[in-house]
Amino acid sequence: MKKFTTFSLLAFATSAATIGFAHTASAAVDPETVYILNSLSFLLHGFLVMWMAAGFAMLEAGLVRSKNTAMQCTKNIALYSIAGLLYWIIGYNLMYSGVDGGYFGTPSPWSAADAQVTADGFVFNADESAYAAASDWFFQMVFVATAASIVSGTLAERIKLLPFLIFTVVLTGVLYPIQGSWSWGGGWLSELGFLDFAGSTIVHSVGGWAALTGAVILGARRGKFNKDGSVNPMPGSNLPLATLGTFILWLGWFGFNGGSQLAMGSAADIVSIAAIYVNTNIAAAAGVVVAVILTSIMYKKVDLTMALNGALGGLVAITAEPLAPSVGMAVFVGAVGGLLVVFAVPTLDKLKIDDVVGAIPVHLVCGIWGTIAVAFSNGDASFVNQIIGIVAVGVFMLVTSGVVWLVLKTVMGLRPSEEDEDMGLDRAECGLEAYPEFGRGSQTI
Repeated sequence: MKKFTTFSLLAFATSAATIGFAHTASAAVDPETVYILNSLSFLLHGFLVMWMAAGFAMLEAGLVRSKNTAMQCTKNIALYSIAGLLYWIIGYNLMYSGVDGGYFGTPSPWSAADAQVTADGFVFNADESAYAAASDWFFQMVFVATAASIVSGTLAERIKLLPFLIFTVVLTGVLYPIQGSWSWGGGWLSELGFLDFAGSTIVHSVGGWAALTGAVILGARRGKFNKDGSVNPMPGSNLPLATLGTFILWLGWFGFNGGSQLAMGSAADIVSIAAIYVNTNIAAAAGVVVAVILTSIMYKKVDLTMALNGALGGLVAITAEPLAPSVGMAVFVGAVGGLLVVFAVPTLDKLKIDDVVGAIPVHLVCGIWGTIAVAFSNGDASFVNQIIGIVAVGVFMLVTSGVVWLVLKTVMGLRPSEEDEDMGLDRAECGLEAYPEFGRGSQTI
């Protein structure tokens, strides 16, 4: 499970020999020190995952056309804020409170139930968890916004702000927590034996399924596809900015995967976190190299956007199991992620599904691959259980997000007018431009 609740799982004696010291005597870790270190891990790794919100914003801002840049920035800061509020109001307890092998928890606001520090000494939490409750809530919350960011990138340049934000409310407050409760919350998938260490399916493919459903219902950008099936390229406005966003995401992923160890109170935990960092980094690197090689062969030129998404594809793929694989296996998992991205992007174009930033290949396709690949390195995983989890989450998200998108389309409409889309959503939806000196009607000084 994603969330540990029993102190005995975390506070254990560590052998000095385990970390390479000469002497072999075991030393019990002080419980209060374990509590502090575990809480610190949640907070520090949570900061890194929160920084991924900046990475998504910069990646999307760089991959859309200049007339839609402010809109993407607006969506990203709004969705992060909505995710935080909804996960407090309903999401956390819906995902973790009283699931008990079932299908969802208790829809109620979250509140901290921390340990008390008194003059008599340290007193453990009532539920025996070995970390500050608020540190855990913060770490879980920043994951929710990631799923919504995936949807934002795919549907860029042709969706109105209000329906997108309403969908974000439903996604972060209800849909994400319900399916998350099935595994990380101790629900039926957890009982089955489905494993997803840091969220290749539970976070990334959830966003990917919602994005795919929205893209099909919303349709493509005006002028993207011709009647003869050919594709009109619509290059992004700022590839250096997109590259910066990718590096920020890469950095944030160490928090995403490393923090999912869920403990830092022993030398064994630190060894695990270090291994997770190495595998995370090497998988991303493999994804980039494969994308560079393949695009140079297929297109006779290296495609920077494919290289960027190759990195992200490798990161998504290794997220389901970043601890168990050897470094060589992590290279393989990331390399396949990069390969899938290169082939999935043109496949979507052939299907006339418009994904502005390539989020569906990265987060959905590579999320599925990474979840299946868990069985290659983790002896507790089976291909059957992994596929059951993938299909269950996929069907749930396709049906529920499809219903939400269709209701929004019927009630208020999803797309701006043709005139507004041509003008750009910066002016139409936000009333300002990211690059006003280049906008139509601006004065040259």
